[in-house]
Amino acid sequence: MAMRVSKSVIGVDVAKIELVTYQADSDLLALIPNEKPAIKRWLKTLPRPAALAVEATNIYHVDLVELAYQAGFDVYIIDGFQLSNYRKGVGGRSKTDASDARLLARFLKNEGECLRPWTPPPAVYGKLQSLLRRRASLIQAKTSLTQSWANDASLKASFAAFLKSIERLDLLVKKKLKDALREAGLLEQVARCQAVEGIGFLTATALVMAYSRGDFNSSDSYIAFLGMDLR
Repeated sequence: MAMRVSKSVIGVDVAKIELVTYQADSDLLALIPNEKPAIKRWLKTLPRPAALAVEATNIYHVDLVELAYQAGFDVYIIDGFQLSNYRKGVGGRSKTDASDARLLARFLKNEGECLRPWTPPPAVYGKLQSLLRRRASLIQAKTSLTQSWANDASLKASFAAFLKSIERLDLLVKKKLKDALREAGLLEQVARCQAVEGIGFLTATALVMAYSRGDFNSSDSYIAFLGMDLR
């Protein structure tokens, strides 16, 4: 369903180094560095009111989304899988940065009434997300190093000591997770999740983090938010 309110619609394709932007009303394509000063300057040039459709791309879209929200724009974060299906549905074949920016603007213009603008998550959400990501990186590095050093007996003792330091860091991250949950009053919710067989502390923390992201109209909308298949 098309957006009812008359707003300028802007699609933004995000990459680590640069942003490709498309203003639908003026048919204007622009390329800007994905850096805060450049983003702030670009936002000042936009007409008002305006709505931005931004594809979620790792963490590279975060600065744009937060700065646009702070500047008073409506921001819609579009899942890449959702956009890919939309491209197929409208018969799109080419996939370039420019075509994606145009497609994002088209998607928002036509489907905007069914979408919910982005709002900042609670402070604890970002803290938990950051800690969980850092721990995941730590464990991934530990696994990779353990596999690659498995056959090197000459440094076995030194490597074992190194692994102990990683384990201590892992324990510290878990402690910080518990501290953050305690400060936010969420430890009881984590305990509820852990009451389900097979769910440990870290999984329970991730679930509580997802639950705290916002209000959902139905279980289906929450499942979609998690990126899972409703089937």
